[in-house]
Amino acid sequence: MTDIHFIDTTVRDGNQSLWAFNMKTGMMLSVLPHLDEAGFDSIEFYNHGIQIKKLGKDLGEDALEWLKRGTALKTKTELRLHGGIRGGLSLIPLSVRRLMVDIVVAHGVTLNRSSNSWNDFPEHAPEVEDLRKAGMRTVVNVIYSISPRHTAEYYRERVAQAAAINPYRICFKDVGGLLTPERTRELVPIFKEAAGDVELEFHAHSNNGLAPINALEVAKGGIKYIHTAVPPVANGSSQPSIFNVAQNLRALGFHTDIDEEPLHPVTEKLTTIAHRNHLPIGAPRLFDQAIYGHQVPGGMISNLAYQLKLVGMEHRLQEALEETVRVREDFGYPIMVTPLSQFVGSQAAMNVILGERYKLASDAVIQYALGLWGREATTAMNQDVRAKILDRSRARELASWEPPQPSIKEVRAKFGRNITDEEMVLRFFGGDEAYESMGKSSSPEDFLSVSHPVVTLINELSKRERFKHVVVQKGDFSLSLRSDSGENAGNSASD
Repeated sequence: MTDIHFIDTTVRDGNQSLWAFNMKTGMMLSVLPHLDEAGFDSIEFYNHGIQIKKLGKDLGEDALEWLKRGTALKTKTELRLHGGIRGGLSLIPLSVRRLMVDIVVAHGVTLNRSSNSWNDFPEHAPEVEDLRKAGMRTVVNVIYSISPRHTAEYYRERVAQAAAINPYRICFKDVGGLLTPERTRELVPIFKEAAGDVELEFHAHSNNGLAPINALEVAKGGIKYIHTAVPPVANGSSQPSIFNVAQNLRALGFHTDIDEEPLHPVTEKLTTIAHRNHLPIGAPRLFDQAIYGHQVPGGMISNLAYQLKLVGMEHRLQEALEETVRVREDFGYPIMVTPLSQFVGSQAAMNVILGERYKLASDAVIQYALGLWGREATTAMNQDVRAKILDRSRARELASWEPPQPSIKEVRAKFGRNITDEEMVLRFFGGDEAYESMGKSSSPEDFLSVSHPVVTLINELSKRERFKHVVVQKGDFSLSLRSDSGENAGNSASD
């Protein structure tokens, strides 16, 4: 049967979905050589937006060090950038975004995966062309969603539009974990027919427990490239486990182009890191029908709860989730993906807190209604709601505002000093606070030799030549090390 190839998401989407980008540089460097040995088609490696801010502001690290040291370590497997030039939550000048991509390409990363939040591929075409000029091949996401708009014919049309802009591949992306096996079987033939000669990939989150099953269905339907992660950052809100998907595909008669043996140390190291740093362990989830109502990603539910808690209304979370359903309909059924899902969720929370719908609207929501975050919003929205949002002085101010697009030369002049390219992108993507925090946290070397605590203990004790006999005992476990004349003469352990 067909050979199935895998794209690894461990240090990017697994890291983001389960650990909120709390993998430090050394943690990622400790597992990258093992990932490189397993035979992945590629490794999703870097997110130059959120990851730069997280590594700098919260973790006190230079976000470009991961790019530099990670690309230097890689020997076999192609590395991927997640994201491109446009998009995201902030309005960073295009000149700086292009500079960031140039830096990534200069370090040898020439493959990326990117989205248009509306699946509007005529609008996305300049992005793919700009990336091509920068030296990047682009995997274009076609994002799955559920609404009266997102029919089978909608996907036939959008996949054909995606193929028309000549991407490297098209990725069938289930960001909300909403696909069912039945819907997967219905859509895969449509994707294949509409994509023509463009190869397809499959990327799904396991929010509702069905992604491991859907991965098998897409393989049966002829999709050869599947995204997986390595435990403990697989399952949950992340991608399915490579171990589970590969094993099940082989049981179905597929040949899987992967060697799992090098991946066991990845699981061991990351599990040890998770325990030491109180990070979550991904686990398969039970099916939850409620997800199909509100379609709110898990991380966003936590943010909604936090917003409500700030004003003493945490008990109204269910009401806020129900309001997201109404707001999403008012907004024209945007796909619940960043940044559109944040606009829907924050407006729903605001409506509940104030007790009046659309009494207030954030600048981002006003910009949404103006079409700044996707031209489809202007026609897809409930026009009465759109008129209410835009009937305020702030909307009239923003209607005449255009995001400034200074050149790199103008950006340099703004800083008033000889700023390097690297400092410029770090300050723009991470903020001044993130830049000033760099280097004040742990060193990457602190994690490069991650091992089980018992192994670490044995290694450290063996270096203490002044000790002749050491015994460690906990419960039924006993460890004894003996040394003669400063040299290990033997040791024993039992449990």
